[in-house]
Amino acid sequence: MTDETRQRPLNVLFLCTHNSARSVMAECIMNRVGAGRFKAYSAGSTPSGVLDPQAVSLLQHLNYKTDDLRSKAWDEFAILNNPDAPDLDFVFTVCDNAAGEACPIWPGQPMTAHWGIPDPSLATGTEAEIALAFAEAYRQLNSRITLFCALPMASLDRLSLQRRLDDIGKSKAPDESAA
Repeated sequence: MTDETRQRPLNVLFLCTHNSARSVMAECIMNRVGAGRFKAYSAGSTPSGVLDPQAVSLLQHLNYKTDDLRSKAWDEFAILNNPDAPDLDFVFTVCDNAAGEACPIWPGQPMTAHWGIPDPSLATGTEAEIALAFAEAYRQLNSRITLFCALPMASLDRLSLQRRLDDIGKSKAPDESAA
């Protein structure tokens, strides 16, 4: 990270195919947990154009502001499509489909990692079982983002930081029932 980068919040983009649930939850979590040190965005490779109502309901229940959230294409953040796109410091894919796609060229030469989370919008069963799938996705994202925000960014070289980002993507959220 350059000195110039440290003077502004670090920009983080969360990617998912439809940008309707996981990436949107990650954007909200990062903007809260990052406490001004990070500015989060989310986008999708083929955005649905609508937010998943279950994800929005969960975020509202947890007192997140959801009025400005929208499902958007990752092209808004690509250098070739938007010269005013923010310089990105980090890009994280949160679904396996987006991780396997060819991504655009991002401004700022960001570090990337895959933090795959099962898609809660594919959950079936009772209303309670579906709500549990969304809560679990939220819990995993919150755990990873909290770990990320605790990293000593200024003291890690790029290779060490990349290793930490990859390790966070493999981490499991602590099981609250074990406490």
